[in-house]
Parts: sequence; structure tokens; C-alpha cells
Amino acid sequence: MAEAWIEAIGLLAGVIGIIAWVPQIIEVWKYRRHDGISLPTFGVVFIALSLWLLYGILVESLAMIVANIMTLIVILAVILGVVRARKAEEATLAQ
Repeated sequence: MAEAWIEAIGLLAGVIGIIAWVPQIIEVWKYRRHDGISLPTFGVVFIALSLWLLYGILVESLAMIVANIMTLIVILAVILGVVRARKAEEATLAQ
């Protein structure tokens, strides 16, 4: 019973962590604002989350697995949005 509560807390923490990224995704994808976003930093965060995902798989923690997969998707969305916005900006400047 205690283990289920621990996993539930982990899942809740993961969901809240994902919700925290929603405003950033909106800024990048809807408004195409990308100033101040460091792609190298996001790359390092992506690698760190991938290692946490591996750790979650190895210790068989559903909360860690789900939270890290979802967060990796969110981080990837930000990275792709920034790349997209910067390419569009470069194309506009080149004209």
C-alpha cells in the first residue's frame, strides 16, 4: 500500500513538472518567441532526462518512467519549436 502512494506522489510530481513547461511551449510554437532559449542547455537536459528514464526502467518505477517519457516529449517539443522558429526567422532575414 505504501509503495502505491509513493508512486502516486511521483506521478503527481511528474504531471506538475510537465504542466510547468506548457507556457514555454506556447511561447515557442504559438508566438515563435525563442530569445534566451539555449539549445545546448536543452540538449543537456534531454540527456539527463534520458538517463533518469533509464534509471526508472532499471528500478522499475512506473512514476519515473511515465514522468520522464512525458517530460522528454515536452522538452523535444520546445527544442523542435525553437529550431523551427529560428529557421523561419533566418529565411525571413535572407529575403
